[in-house]
Amino acid sequence: MPNPPTTKREIDTEPARGPEGALRGLGEAETGRLRRQGPAPSWNPPDCGDIDIRIAADGTWFYCGSPIGRAPLVQLFASIMRKEGDRYVLVTPVEKVGVRVDDAPFLAVEMQTMQEACQPRITFRTNVEDVVTVGAEHPLRFERGASAGLKPYVRIRDDLWALVKRALFYDLVALGQTEKVGTEDWFGVRSGGLFFPMCPASEIEGL
Repeated sequence: MPNPPTTKREIDTEPARGPEGALRGLGEAETGRLRRQGPAPSWNPPDCGDIDIRIAADGTWFYCGSPIGRAPLVQLFASIMRKEGDRYVLVTPVEKVGVRVDDAPFLAVEMQTMQEACQPRITFRTNVEDVVTVGAEHPLRFERGASAGLKPYVRIRDDLWALVKRALFYDLVALGQTEKVGTEDWFGVRSGGLFFPMCPASEIEGL
């Protein structure tokens, strides 16, 4: 009697299969047709379960426990990622597969600041070469980590966020100022004409 189907994609039974062959539809998703930093792909193919791809907290992508060393391949995977509920998926024209994300799918690795029309503007570059300017479309948010204090994130697209490297967080703090939010004074940063609060001004010493 045949074994019942499983929702876990059994890619380990295919010998000598590297990440280049992990997603059959990648061959049809030519890089030139993928609009990076734009909307996530609107394809709605069958869900093929999960694949053994993990994105570590430091931004490294792993396939079957081994780092994916080819940056163009990682960038291609990143460009076809979207989030459905609490699940991260890679979507091609022919299949959809789930991947595991330890913290955020992307990592902000570089920050630039400039003045535009007398307003500060903060721009981040991610480990997959997305470039976004903090503002209404790409807001900052700050969460309290278990041991590392505040953790900053910047939205890249839809519900996909990049964790800002710790060294860049200190650069953000250096740009900070205090403004009143409601009836309380908050410490935060400005970009794109908006104020992004980090913490109550009374807690600045703890940053």
